[in-house]
Amino acid sequence: MSGLIITTSIQQSANSSQQKTQVPNSLLLSDSEILNKTYLTHVKDDQECDIKTLYDLVSNVLSVSTLGTALVNITTITSFKPEFSELKLISSQMITTRGTAQCAHQTTLWILERLRCFSWDAKALITLAAFSLEYGEFLNLLKLPTSDMLGNSLKQLNQIQTRKNVPSDIIELLTFLVQQVLPIIRKWALWYGNDYDTEKVYSLLLATQEIPLLVYWTIAATVACTGKFVGNTLEYKLSEFQLKLSNFVGKLKSHLESCGNQIGKMEDYEKRIKDYERVKDVVGFLKLLIHGNGSQTPLIYEGSTLVQTGVEVFKQKHVLLFISNLESVRDEIILLNSIYKRLQENPKVVKGFNKEDFNILWVPVVDDWNDNIKNKFKELRKEIKWYVLEYFTELPGIGIIQEKLKYDNEKKDPIISLINPQGDIINENAKPIIFQWGIEAFPFRKEDAEDLIKNWLWLWKLIQKVDPNINTEDLTTRDHYFFIYGGNDIKWIQNFSTAMENIKKHEYINDFDLTIHHHQLGKDNPDKVSYFWIGIDGKKPKKKCQGNLDCEIQKALESLQCLKKDALGWVLLSKGYNIKLLGHGEPMLQTVVDFNKWKENVVEKESFDAAFIEYYDGVVKAISARCDNYTSDVLATIACPNPTCERVMELSSVNYSCCHRDNPNSCSITLI
Repeated sequence: MSGLIITTSIQQSANSSQQKTQVPNSLLLSDSEILNKTYLTHVKDDQECDIKTLYDLVSNVLSVSTLGTALVNITTITSFKPEFSELKLISSQMITTRGTAQCAHQTTLWILERLRCFSWDAKALITLAAFSLEYGEFLNLLKLPTSDMLGNSLKQLNQIQTRKNVPSDIIELLTFLVQQVLPIIRKWALWYGNDYDTEKVYSLLLATQEIPLLVYWTIAATVACTGKFVGNTLEYKLSEFQLKLSNFVGKLKSHLESCGNQIGKMEDYEKRIKDYERVKDVVGFLKLLIHGNGSQTPLIYEGSTLVQTGVEVFKQKHVLLFISNLESVRDEIILLNSIYKRLQENPKVVKGFNKEDFNILWVPVVDDWNDNIKNKFKELRKEIKWYVLEYFTELPGIGIIQEKLKYDNEKKDPIISLINPQGDIINENAKPIIFQWGIEAFPFRKEDAEDLIKNWLWLWKLIQKVDPNINTEDLTTRDHYFFIYGGNDIKWIQNFSTAMENIKKHEYINDFDLTIHHHQLGKDNPDKVSYFWIGIDGKKPKKKCQGNLDCEIQKALESLQCLKKDALGWVLLSKGYNIKLLGHGEPMLQTVVDFNKWKENVVEKESFDAAFIEYYDGVVKAISARCDNYTSDVLATIACPNPTCERVMELSSVNYSCCHRDNPNSCSITLI
């Protein structure tokens, strides 16, 4: 019989040893291995649990015993979920767990499986509640006086006399669980239960990824605590579990701190959206964008001068709101400098709008205002005479800017939005029409661009009908310049084409990030060129135009018919759809050939076309000096020697004078 007992004991010992080697030591497992095992036990969160009740009860038991804090007054509860039997079962399982890391791991997974339908915070809380059953009873029995016969009997049954003192490492670990772990899990659970949009509160998703690991180590630490509490010999230290917990608590705190900021921003954004619907004027609109809830006051500068009234300076004004980061904005700044100057020029009133009522405000959008970025901002501000916002933190109204003004914070493409004095968004992004039409687009509404396109749409349709090879898709692209040209002088055509190629390849053009296109009308099919001029003649200029659009078209027709007579050739210069100049052959060729003489003016004039036209006008003026009076004894028909004119000169006795001098506007070519 004794041999059988010895044999059985040896077999049990062997089985136990084999089992010990098969079960992993959780303290040596990687986070991903723990996560995979933990997550497999989780099914859903639909099992009922009285979280608030359990939290208060557990806090009362563990906090008083470890920290000596005051008890929470809890109303008498007859029942709650999970029931006593479930808590007692988990408690018993933890008490009977042997003191190895492998066994603690096994029991932890068993508890997780048992609680598979509870939420993550409930799993941790229920386990601590099960521990509190035994721990609380022990503490309560320990305090009973020796005169209490029933108490003494219970003390002996629970072997209280052999466990009079709670080891300090248990107190330390329980304190950490109560003070650090439970509150942070509970905080996560409250936010997680609110179903926040994780695209807006993305740190909540990161926090949720840490929760299964934190819950695993909370349960594992509770199992380890129980083993030490009931007097098992442990092969591990409780501090090892506390170290694991500390790691995940630190990560979770960081994520939840970010969550708090993101939730605050989201709630602030929702409030601003509601306030946006009630905006009464442009000042109110701007305050939504740049006024935060903190103590920092946004500063408004006009050039280098601080505006004392802040955003109130825009009261009753139309505001061109330039929104951008600090990268690659020089083109926009140059353009807006030009617009700023043009707003000061006559005529003051256009289309019923006063130019002086239009202001420009730069609102920089920067993710990180470090010292380098601040210095760069200050350097850029030196180039600006209009209004600039200085606010060295994230814009409070960035959500409004993204949603209502359609600013893409990922692509970071600058926009120029138009806001009227009533705070209405008139044009989400007027930048394309301002780049293409400049001050002609005033007052920068979408319909203003549509009207401007109509001025020339008929001509572009005619050009494309005659020559389909001309790509008009680029007409809507900023900084795309087109030279369409033609004529009867083959040498002039060749010289102009060569000169244009030289400009296209010039390094100065590449530095300015603009594109030059040039195309000889009807080059591949010369027979169709005549249809172009037939189309022009077919418009039939009227004695009296009807409406602004018709007057603009009539003016262009007169200029085109004048070009048709040029013996050398003609050139159409456009910026996108916007035809800037209808030029004669000789001065156009000279202007292109002389590019090196006027290229520096591109910066000064803030655009290629403005610099081109200024030089062209100078060439025309020089050529016009040839329009001298002629004296002759013979009456004859003499044409003006000016190649930009070539009209028949008027007869006055025997003196011939050029009609170009008498009526210089009768053949107006420049269109801006």
